[in-house]
Amino acid sequence: MDRLTPTQRRRALVASLAVVGSLAITTLAVAVLETVAGIPNASATYLLAVVFAAVVAGPAAGVVASLGAFVLYDFLFTVPVHRLDVEDPGEWLTLLLLLFVAVVVGQLAAVQRDRAEAAVRREREARSLFHVSRTLAAAGSTEDALGDIVQTVRDETEFSRVRIVLHGAGGDRAAADTDAATPFPAGSVSAVLQRRAGDEPAEWMLVHDRSVAGARSRRGDALHRVTIEAGRRRLGTLWATRPSSAGPPAVEETRLLAAVVDQVAQSLERDRLAAEATAAEVARRGDALKSALLDAVSHDLRTPLASIRAAAGGLMDDQIEWADDERRAAAETIDREAQRLSRLVANLLELGRIEGGALHAVLEPYVLSDAVADSVARLRPVLDLDGVIDIDVPDDLPAVLVDAVLLDQIVANLVENAARHAPGSAIGVRARARPGGDDVRLTVEDSGSGVPDTALPHLFEKFFRVRRSGEGARRGTGIGLAIVRGLAEAMGGRVAARRSTRGGLAIDVDLPIATPAASTVDRSIGA
Repeated sequence: MDRLTPTQRRRALVASLAVVGSLAITTLAVAVLETVAGIPNASATYLLAVVFAAVVAGPAAGVVASLGAFVLYDFLFTVPVHRLDVEDPGEWLTLLLLLFVAVVVGQLAAVQRDRAEAAVRREREARSLFHVSRTLAAAGSTEDALGDIVQTVRDETEFSRVRIVLHGAGGDRAAADTDAATPFPAGSVSAVLQRRAGDEPAEWMLVHDRSVAGARSRRGDALHRVTIEAGRRRLGTLWATRPSSAGPPAVEETRLLAAVVDQVAQSLERDRLAAEATAAEVARRGDALKSALLDAVSHDLRTPLASIRAAAGGLMDDQIEWADDERRAAAETIDREAQRLSRLVANLLELGRIEGGALHAVLEPYVLSDAVADSVARLRPVLDLDGVIDIDVPDDLPAVLVDAVLLDQIVANLVENAARHAPGSAIGVRARARPGGDDVRLTVEDSGSGVPDTALPHLFEKFFRVRRSGEGARRGTGIGLAIVRGLAEAMGGRVAARRSTRGGLAIDVDLPIATPAASTVDRSIGA
């Protein structure tokens, strides 16, 4: 008995009490039945003691109870009483039949008990695995679920502490621990779960690690570890401590640990593949964005540069006699194309500021009619407009709370967009206070061919361009309207695209009205 574990001693005590108690009570019942009730042979009553012992303590207890019932009935109730010999051969047959039936009944009862206990253990194991699977499925990442998983493993087994360590480029780190506040015990001997091929059950094997010096930091705890791996990649280790008095892990506990580790390994592998797929998609989109940017700006960079080089080269040629008006026209061409390049670079820089969240808007009350008139006046010679610009911005409109620089860029981009994509058409710039609203709507529209209805929701996306037949060199970069939206939203406004009453495209920009108490408002977009 000294070599038995506490669990084994407890089970032995329960079996002894079950056998002795059931036999004592049954013997008393047999005595009452045969002496008081006058029943000549009540030996079958001992079957109750055998069944009870087998159900409570297992098949061994049933066999012991059967032998005990045989001896007790022979000694106490068979003539001659208080002796183990039997005079009547018929009594021998009765005793032997009692022993046989008792053993068989005890075995059957014990088998049913074992089956019931196995069913309960399987149900508990399945419930635990379902909980682990649901936790992994519901968590944002595998590491988010590990804390709940180690707690489940500890609650469903006799392990006193469970810890999961993940391997990484920066070294090993504890991802989850049921008792993270105290140091994890270290020892030179640990039980390692050895997997078998196919359906062979896993087994625990004691392994000595010479790199770990000294005894365990907590006496009475046995170390167990299971490698977390997917394919041939080691992802981490599950460590567990178990009181030595609890004995080795049961088959169900071993199976649960192996299944949990497999699920965690597969989940970690899915996280890795998802991260790689995300990184590949980000890289692909980055390459696509760079390609789109180069494709968008290369043409618009080459065209003004070619004009500047041609005009500058002509001015530098000593063999060409220039009249004063021709020289002035060449200089104007250089200046106009240089300003065009400057606007393109400014747009690209502004787009970077908008996407980087570094746009800084200083909002002040402005009279919209003056701001629009000044912007269009500066644009006329620069854009070399072929058509007519009709400005209809009443002077009595409420003042708007805007950043003058950003508003000027919005007007410039919208007018340039109309002039570029609807050359020769009439361009209208008008503004109206919205009834019952707290903003003023600024509209820039043209009388060109417009855009398809399916393209309207995409006009404010980066590098989006509506392809038209015969558009020639007027392709555009596809960032002007994207910048308009970013600038308007930075000032608290909104933009929308629709078909114009003139037949072309209309862009509406809603700008907030300045309140009577409004002064300078410093608004930063992003960190």
